[in-house]
Amino acid sequence: MNQSNLTTTALTALRVIAGFLFAAHGWQKFSEFTIAGTQASFAKMGVPAADLAAPVVATLELVGGIALILGVLTRIFAALLAVDMLGALFLVHAPAGVFAAAGGYELVLLLATAAAAVALTGAGKLSVDNATFGRSASKLSVLA
Repeated sequence: MNQSNLTTTALTALRVIAGFLFAAHGWQKFSEFTIAGTQASFAKMGVPAADLAAPVVATLELVGGIALILGVLTRIFAALLAVDMLGALFLVHAPAGVFAAAGGYELVLLLATAAAAVALTGAGKLSVDNATFGRSASKLSVLA
């Protein structure tokens, strides 16, 4: 496998797995915790505007995760998801230390980094973005 194929494979794997995890967390906020439960939980954790933040975050994580999996508007959704995770890190998880078992930030830091990497690199060759915007002559090729 040449470097280009390895890079395509690695970027696709990163984008799809990160997207899956974001979508799973968004779905969990809707289905298992419910939006009302997520709002209460966010309020208890000290998240500002928890009543508004909970449905926005749940929707971003679900829709953004699916968008990452497919590679649709990837840079935009990945950047928003990175900001989402940085908010979670600084507002909630940082005081608990590194380890997730104690409520720490290891998972949100990893997800923020994965999302930021995808935002910086774009969706890659195996994506809807590349199929739609990948022509170098396209003014929207920056999205690919």
